Amino acid sequence: MPNLSGKSTQSESRKLLGRLREALAEDSEGQKRLDRITSLIADSIATEVCSIYLFRDQDTLELCASEGLKAEAVHQTRLRLGEGLVGRVAKSGSIVNSANAPSERGFRFMPETGEEIYSSFLGIPVQRLGETLGVLVVQSKDARSYSEDEVYALEVVAMVLAEMAELGAFVGDGAALSARHQHPVMIRGGVGQEGTAVGNVYLHEPRVVVTNPIADDPQAEEIRLDAAVDTLRVSVDELLLGAVQGDKEQLQVLETYRMFANSKGWMRRIKEDISRGLSAEAAVEKEQSTARTRMSQVPDAYLRERLHDLDDLSNRLLRILTGQGKDTGAEMPQNAVLVARNIGPGELLEYGRSLRGIVLEEGSVGSHATIIARALAIPLIINASRITTEALNGDYILVDGEQGIVHLRPDDSVKAAFHDKIAMQTTAAERYSSIRDKPAITLDGTEIRLSMNAGLMADLPSLESSGAQGVGLFRTELQFLVRNKMPRRGELVELYKRVLNAADGQRVNFRTLDIGSDKVLPYMKPQDEPNPAMGWRAIRLGLDKPGVMRMQLQAFIRACEGRPLTVMFPFVAQFDEYIQAREIFEKVLENEARLGHILPERVEIGAMLETPSLAFAPEQFFEMCDFISVGGNDLKQFFFAADRENERVRKRYDTLNVSFLSFLEGIVERCVASGTSISFCGEDAGRPVEALCFAAMGFRALSMRPASIGPVKNLLRRVDLAEAKSVIDAARASGAQSVRPAVVEWISNL
Repeated sequence: MPNLSGKSTQSESRKLLGRLREALAEDSEGQKRLDRITSLIADSIATEVCSIYLFRDQDTLELCASEGLKAEAVHQTRLRLGEGLVGRVAKSGSIVNSANAPSERGFRFMPETGEEIYSSFLGIPVQRLGETLGVLVVQSKDARSYSEDEVYALEVVAMVLAEMAELGAFVGDGAALSARHQHPVMIRGGVGQEGTAVGNVYLHEPRVVVTNPIADDPQAEEIRLDAAVDTLRVSVDELLLGAVQGDKEQLQVLETYRMFANSKGWMRRIKEDISRGLSAEAAVEKEQSTARTRMSQVPDAYLRERLHDLDDLSNRLLRILTGQGKDTGAEMPQNAVLVARNIGPGELLEYGRSLRGIVLEEGSVGSHATIIARALAIPLIINASRITTEALNGDYILVDGEQGIVHLRPDDSVKAAFHDKIAMQTTAAERYSSIRDKPAITLDGTEIRLSMNAGLMADLPSLESSGAQGVGLFRTELQFLVRNKMPRRGELVELYKRVLNAADGQRVNFRTLDIGSDKVLPYMKPQDEPNPAMGWRAIRLGLDKPGVMRMQLQAFIRACEGRPLTVMFPFVAQFDEYIQAREIFEKVLENEARLGHILPERVEIGAMLETPSLAFAPEQFFEMCDFISVGGNDLKQFFFAADRENERVRKRYDTLNVSFLSFLEGIVERCVASGTSISFCGEDAGRPVEALCFAAMGFRALSMRPASIGPVKNLLRRVDLAEAKSVIDAARASGAQSVRPAVVEWISNL
């Protein structure tokens, strides 16, 4: 293979790409085109072997074409991800360049290919936007490492192969060459919001499609690039001018954009790719792919965020170069399922209830998008790997928010099974509607108050349709999260007034601002805490910024217009925090009276018990509280020391573990002794088996999402709590780790 360098490298690279374009333009099916490409690459760079491996499925690579290896090995040789040097390249997304391949870590000899006579190995990942589609391999008998220029030339070729694979240039009858975006795909993710949905894909930000990866005239492409970059720089400068009055954090992000847009290194690398034969947009995407690969490997959160900024800036530049804006003209279908890498709360609220479901490639159980999806009762799947590269606008999609599974372009058998599941849910919903207006009274005459969680005005119609007895938790932070600046007191007064009007006399428990941890306001500088879930959040932030707390308390009081007011403080960890917060509230009441505002007819001030420490607070705490709401989501993660954002551990511990149930029972007993009302609020309250166990342990009020009220009420009305308690006690006495098996068996025999 000739040693390419300088202008000769650029010239040889352009010649090779020119021959590639001719091969791609030929009217032939995918396999012949792929065979032709391996042949001309081997010929152009004078190497003895050129092979292309493509993914057959998510974990398996298949030899799809080769010049130099045995022909009978094509479509027969397969490797698992990470297996052999080819699998290592695919898994790491990094180049392997070795003069003595058999001595390399992880080398796997494949006798069926006849490769034993070749010593040198160069493997280049075929990538598009961080997704590895396959591996390009060249081999030779001579024991030598390939030069930097040779590696670079083949990287450019790999970029073109990735674009062509994405466009379907290699589709044919070969086993691993079926058309992309046509076959069924099942993707497992995490559950952000339960529920099921059937619909058609609507991409939040459709991918930019590069249709011309190879260009004849590098000079013309550089001119196109310079013009696009000038446009980009102007747009970033305009964003900065518009944000002069914004907060420091927003300005820092935009300054980062400006730094990248003016980066000489970034531009130099892109122009180097253009000089070797890539079009301007293909060169930008090649750099973007490199950034995406690095993004997944960088452990430092700050550097990852900066690479994310570069990725976003590359997208902006690609849209300028190709003319493909975010609005592609694709109409949103009536049964739209939104698919996106991630999405902000404001953008999601703009879509509102028009969505049947949401599938995100990123996200977390506590992200802003998840909070909004729960408030809107829209099924949400998070961490759905590859969904944005697999899905196209209009694709038929099934969202199983119970199991965390997405079926894209499902076959008829999957469709039929899914529709059967929905039919069963519909039948159950009809059964629940018949008991909507009936109380949740158990067979032994115990009434359990079932209320709903809410956070948006759009939630309030569910009060009547679900049969909820008031709002057990109104999340006030959503109105802060969806804005670019702090809302005014007058705006909050009007909002809370509308909430109380919609509740029409039913109880509404307003939770004061619960921000921090995973809920960071866009206009409040993040604290970059090592463990934000246990950091400066909720009441801690409110006590340190009493002005914000006072403003919100004033808004509650004025919105009541003489009606009863119920307020609770979140994440109280010790008695003195509640004392301080209550004193602030009482001073606000005194001041409002002095100003002549109408005071609430009755005020109840409670606390959310979300930390184990508060369960052991002095008796005076329980006596001072008008009510206590157990915040199950946070309490459970701190009790088991299992981060609910961590998929590896959050499902490891059972809510019905005997230790946790006994702990909850102790809290109930303390509240009963002090005459303090207590409720359980959280996801587990909406699960019928868990709800039954909470009621058996003494909880007489549960707060959940509206859709859960019917199933929970249906079970409670069928059971005797005394019997349920005896089943639980027997399971605890037996030494069982969880009471779930015993309770489920008992329910099945009712």
